[in-house]
Amino acid sequence: MNYLEALSRRYSVKKFNAEIIPQETLHNILESGKLSASSLGLQPYKITVVESEEMKQKLIPAFYNPSQISTCSHLIVIISKKTIGESYVQGYFNHISEVRDVPLENLNLFKNSINQHINQKNNDEIFNWAEKQSYIVLANLMYAAAIENIDTCPMEGYRQDLIEEILNIDPETEKVTVTLALGYRSEEDHFQHMKKVRKPNEKLFKFI
Repeated sequence: MNYLEALSRRYSVKKFNAEIIPQETLHNILESGKLSASSLGLQPYKITVVESEEMKQKLIPAFYNPSQISTCSHLIVIISKKTIGESYVQGYFNHISEVRDVPLENLNLFKNSINQHINQKNNDEIFNWAEKQSYIVLANLMYAAAIENIDTCPMEGYRQDLIEEILNIDPETEKVTVTLALGYRSEEDHFQHMKKVRKPNEKLFKFI
């Protein structure tokens, strides 16, 4: 299907069936997250993929609406960084040097400009910026899943403290930003038959 058909078919699934997403398809979806645009290329986030039934069962109490987590094939958890130190930036440039086969010293000007930019921000500003980058990842994951004919439901309704405890996340340095359930819609989910409601063009778009 083309991308408009895929996005028209997409909706936030409330209940999935028992079918498991093939590994190749899951890999393709995750690659779309990996390839997402990221400010300065820093990717100030990480992605945890929950696929074991045991871990999904542990996470059910953390969600205010457990129907998606209890039935999905996989749960993606996007975790944003709260701080970015010079060691993180240095690791990024080490990777650039390796991938592009460029001497590190040739990258110093770019590295110094990034460090200067980061040092001008406090931790709240860093986290706010990192969260915005995480939502770009979310959008790409949802879009790729729709193209792959995989259903999704983005979810923010969870207990932050509990989900971070279960996933062993250090709340001083990072925070769960958003989660995304993946799978195949259940025939029992009546929301799939509802018409999609969006603003009409004249209220949404302005051409100047």
